[in-house]
Amino acid sequence: MENRPFLLRPSGKDYLWGGTRLNDEFAKNIDMAPLAETWECSTHPDGPSYVASGEFEGMTLTEVLKSHPHFLGSHVLNSYVPKDGYSVHGSLDGQLPILIKFIDAKTDLSIQVHPTDQYAREHEDGQLGKTEMWYVLDAARNAKLIYGLKHDYDAQTVRNAISHGTLEKLLQKVPVKKDDLFFIEAGTIHAIGAGTLLAEIQENSNLTYRLYDYDRMDKHGHKRPLHIDQALAVANLSGSAEPKQPLRVLKYRQGAAYELLCRCKYFEVYRMIVNTERRQIVYYQSDDVSFRVLLCVGGCGVISFENDKSDLKFYKGDCLFVPADSVKLSIHGQARFLDIRG
Repeated sequence: MENRPFLLRPSGKDYLWGGTRLNDEFAKNIDMAPLAETWECSTHPDGPSYVASGEFEGMTLTEVLKSHPHFLGSHVLNSYVPKDGYSVHGSLDGQLPILIKFIDAKTDLSIQVHPTDQYAREHEDGQLGKTEMWYVLDAARNAKLIYGLKHDYDAQTVRNAISHGTLEKLLQKVPVKKDDLFFIEAGTIHAIGAGTLLAEIQENSNLTYRLYDYDRMDKHGHKRPLHIDQALAVANLSGSAEPKQPLRVLKYRQGAAYELLCRCKYFEVYRMIVNTERRQIVYYQSDDVSFRVLLCVGGCGVISFENDKSDLKFYKGDCLFVPADSVKLSIHGQARFLDIRG
């Protein structure tokens, strides 16, 4: 059987800080208001993705990968070999090492921090920690995000600031604009600010420790829980340098341009711009080392498969899972993608 790519359908999240842009602009058609996040490529039980085309249509991505683990590629499969009693990515069992989301922050997210893999293994029943990357799709004129602390502080100082409602005075706020990218290493105190629309690529984890949530009430009239002890146990309390946008170099070939956005031990992310004319074709294929994911962040077009007369139309917001060692495909249209490799 050929390793043929397929579209995914996401799960949605109605967190209180979300807006309506994912339905309005990305045609997600998810009956949630607000719609804060869509988990586009996910095998996490808190928000699985579903196959939306091809022979596996209607199945969860987890179910497909359980029955076809070779879709993950040799790099991912080999990384499940236990080291010091733990595997790099946890239990195989149909799980991807990464999770990909769209996030619409109409208002500020909570001030939070994520644990490292080691802390999560030891204190969260062997789960993964969470290092993540943000690619900003759009941002309001005065949008900001929180990235680390202004100066070095001890845990008691931070704890006192939380109790007195003055934590924001300790935090570094960074302006945000469209096309920015940010790498958020586990242990970094952070928050996405109001008016920011972004794509997030992260480890396959849903562990978040809230330090402060502006005393907001959820839809049931309750304050969301804080996790101050856990947060302070994992947070980097040293002052952070203001994140600078990295030098990015577009490399061109007929019909397309590429640039590396981020490379870390968990994932690689490229931006791919496709602009084909009538006779131009952009060929695309994964190798046997890793699966790939194409997340369309703008435009539309048609994907054709080698030795197959059927086409697959794609639009802004669509997510295509490309198994390792996939059949060759060609992309026609005008579109922008995040090309993500595990």
